[in-house]
Amino acid sequence: MNVSLPLKQGFALLLLFAAIAVKAQTGSVSGRVLDEIGQGLPGASVIVKGTTRSTATDAKGNYQISGLQNGSLILSASFVGYITLEKTAVVSAGTTVNFNLAPDAQKLTEVVVIGYGTTTKKNLTGAVSTVTAKDFQKGAITSPDQLIQGRVAGVTIIPGGGQPGSAGTIRIRGAASLNASNNPLYVIDGIPLSGEGISGAASQLSLINPNDIESFTVLKDANATAIYGSRASNGVILITTKKGGAAAPTFTFSTNNSYATVAKKVDVLSADQVRSYVNEKGLAATKALLGTANTDWQDEIYDNAFGTDNNLSLSGTFKKVPYRISAGYLDQKGLLMTDRLKRGTGGIRLTPSLFEDHLKVDLNLKGSVSNSHFANQLAVPSAIAFDPTQNVHADNQFGNYFEWASGNVPNVATPRNPVSLLEQYANRGKADRSFGNLQLDYSFHFLPELHANLNIGYDVAKGQGQTDVPAASAYYYLTKGYSLAYLGTQQDKFIEAYLNYNKTLESINSNFNITAGYGYYDNSKKNYFLPTYNALGQVQATPNFPFEIQRNKLLSYYGRLVYTLAGKYILSGTIRTDGSSKFSPDSRWGYFPSAGFTWRIKDEAFLKNSKVVSDLKIRLSYGETGNKDVPVNYAYLANYNLGADQAQYQLGDNFYHVYSPMPYDKNLRWESTTTYNGGLDYGFLNGRISGSIDVYYKKTKDLLATIEIPIGTNFSNQLLTNVGNMENRGIEASINVALLKGDRVNWDIGFNFAYNKNKVSNLTLNNNPNYKQVARGITGGIDNYVQYHAVGLQPYAFFLYKQVYDASGSPLEGVYEDLSGDGRISEEDRRFYKSPAPIYVMGFNTSFNYKKWTLSTVLRSNIGAYIYDNVSSQFGVSRFMMNEKYINNAAADIYRSKFVNNQYKSDYYLKNASFLKMDNLGLNFNAGRLSRTGTASLSISANCQNVFVISDYKGIDPEIFSGIDYNLYPRPRTYTLGVNVGF
Repeated sequence: MNVSLPLKQGFALLLLFAAIAVKAQTGSVSGRVLDEIGQGLPGASVIVKGTTRSTATDAKGNYQISGLQNGSLILSASFVGYITLEKTAVVSAGTTVNFNLAPDAQKLTEVVVIGYGTTTKKNLTGAVSTVTAKDFQKGAITSPDQLIQGRVAGVTIIPGGGQPGSAGTIRIRGAASLNASNNPLYVIDGIPLSGEGISGAASQLSLINPNDIESFTVLKDANATAIYGSRASNGVILITTKKGGAAAPTFTFSTNNSYATVAKKVDVLSADQVRSYVNEKGLAATKALLGTANTDWQDEIYDNAFGTDNNLSLSGTFKKVPYRISAGYLDQKGLLMTDRLKRGTGGIRLTPSLFEDHLKVDLNLKGSVSNSHFANQLAVPSAIAFDPTQNVHADNQFGNYFEWASGNVPNVATPRNPVSLLEQYANRGKADRSFGNLQLDYSFHFLPELHANLNIGYDVAKGQGQTDVPAASAYYYLTKGYSLAYLGTQQDKFIEAYLNYNKTLESINSNFNITAGYGYYDNSKKNYFLPTYNALGQVQATPNFPFEIQRNKLLSYYGRLVYTLAGKYILSGTIRTDGSSKFSPDSRWGYFPSAGFTWRIKDEAFLKNSKVVSDLKIRLSYGETGNKDVPVNYAYLANYNLGADQAQYQLGDNFYHVYSPMPYDKNLRWESTTTYNGGLDYGFLNGRISGSIDVYYKKTKDLLATIEIPIGTNFSNQLLTNVGNMENRGIEASINVALLKGDRVNWDIGFNFAYNKNKVSNLTLNNNPNYKQVARGITGGIDNYVQYHAVGLQPYAFFLYKQVYDASGSPLEGVYEDLSGDGRISEEDRRFYKSPAPIYVMGFNTSFNYKKWTLSTVLRSNIGAYIYDNVSSQFGVSRFMMNEKYINNAAADIYRSKFVNNQYKSDYYLKNASFLKMDNLGLNFNAGRLSRTGTASLSISANCQNVFVISDYKGIDPEIFSGIDYNLYPRPRTYTLGVNVGF
């Protein structure tokens, strides 16, 4: 016993010395992998050559490798699209090695996501643009479309109103349809979204966390989109979300706190101006109605809005399984004082590789829960028109809100109190959404060039809510209030499977990339119709049916061949055939082919060694795509409408509803779009100057349009059928320039330009060049339609009388030019003039970096768009101020027009809506690593959105998709302070 104790102690001491010796020989290396302007590259690979030790950088480009043998080692850093860099380092405890990678302009190996696969930028045959997280718009971003605004040539994104979560309207190379959807197809990590709206949410995209997105890829021409067939006439937007890397766990936390203000208000008369106007021109009874208050109703309904957006993510690798787990919480108030959006999101993505990397697994799950209080947007036009000489509150039966009334009954000819419309209105919505997929890609052991890919996914959502208005509300005073619940569900499922064979044959200097696949898509939506109650719980209306189910299925077969000869001649062809349950069996299937050719001129002998030209290639393509999103489901079937309660038929003591047949076209078929595209991609001075130019022509045939038909030939005098044709012609160009490149100072600029002109070329079954189709109307009067579709013109062209002006330039009320020359003013004297679609769209961005500071901005410009000023045409007349029973306010245009009565169809109200906007101005300080040995990093940013607008248009915003300005919810000017911490 006495001997064994010293032996144990000696053995323990020996182990201790051995551990110390091993530790003394063990070192570590850390540092950052930076791009050409000094910003960190996330996911870059760092390898210790000659060993199996490697890692990947975190979100800020930091890396660390521990447990290395002391001494001289070779480290290699690489990143897609950059030249691999090796460095020799003498490793000891806490060695630091940084890498500055340069773009690989010669190889152009940047990976680009395309339909059902990826390719490199140099091998593209279609018109494709990619925007990565590095170039996203910054600030208070509540909807993903805001990230790429102004960044892609040919992509117009018109922002939604100021409501939190409202998505913009996106058009890729203009509209391709008149009555079907013109929205692009969204595909998120291989999950195609149905595009349907969700009850209880401002928009479908508002349920997706922008912070989870890594990149957008926009497929613009038919060669790029035809692989998606019947859903691709309006382009395709591929969204890739972030995933984990082969590294130690990395936490990233970001918070953006915003303060939003009203950028501009509608110009209306002040209280003193109203009093002056009425006292000068009003009747005695009208003058007696004037109040003594000075109420700015727009100030009353709008309030500065705070918001916070917080996101936390954990990414890394656990037992060879890369993972990323994320969570986010958004709380955003709107400018309308009762508007608010609260959204919680979560996601998990696992991307392991099994069986010696032959099987790649991608499991992706995303979910969100949003709670909204939707403000009553009727308060916007009411705030314009309500009498500013009155107080907000009064002692009355309308909840003590001042209202114009005749005795105890609200005056139906006047707007309601704007504040009451907000405070006596509760619309609470909740939307739950989850989408995800499992994608398996297997490379056969016996034939590694052959891959089998299986993609199974879903997208489910439930939206619900309730709107309540109290009995005291003047808006629902006669019915003693209002209460209605709403509920809807959505279930989309799909399965896609394809084979891909990629083989290079050195003997003939050729590469073959062949894809063949199958897709099955099942989309269903259920809307519930619930009874309407008043505030006392009494039933006001009962729906004829308790719910409606819309279910559509799509079956697809597709194939693609890409043949590359000598690395510089690339020929591609695709074919997709789709069968949709929206059409009859006789016209159910559509066939959508495409072909493209690319010549990489840069790789020819006469340019291969050029020091000036770093990239030059020509692209030519042709393709056909379809549009299955018809406005009416199963419009090829004979259906019946249930009659209204007032049209019941009496048999004895019982009353029965009657059914009336609906018009239908059993031969209803696809809209199809054919596109021709020619493109040039270029780069100079090792990629410091790069860009592309595209010219295209699109023709859509079999447009769905509602036309007049002879009475007795169907069950109505109007029918939705395939009759129309439309054409789009355009040019797109982009250029990116690295003006300065250095260790401390870098300056990049980018500019994109697009010209698009479209016109309707046919609208009738028989040749009738004078036929016009009603498109959009305005508020005020009866049947006041001011936009039509007509042959030879752009869609939604304005159709108005030509105003006559006096010698001083003032419009003469009710006086228009007799364009027909028949000596009288009639419908024949109205003319088509201009449209709401811009002819030229431009975007400009720049980023100036000095050491750790970066100043950036994004500007956009639209030229050639026109707006009908419905605010002035409705409120800019004096008749509302001359009434004996009430007083309304007027738009300031009353001083310019001097109109007494409304002149709705005068082109006096048609205004040029061209503009220049600064969308974003930001300053970022990237502190980098906070210590030499730690991994913690910090960056701080300050942003201003909607900085300024330069335009001749006098309304609150010249950018309105419909081209009719009436009740636009103002887009806020938002100031944001953000902090991003990684550790």
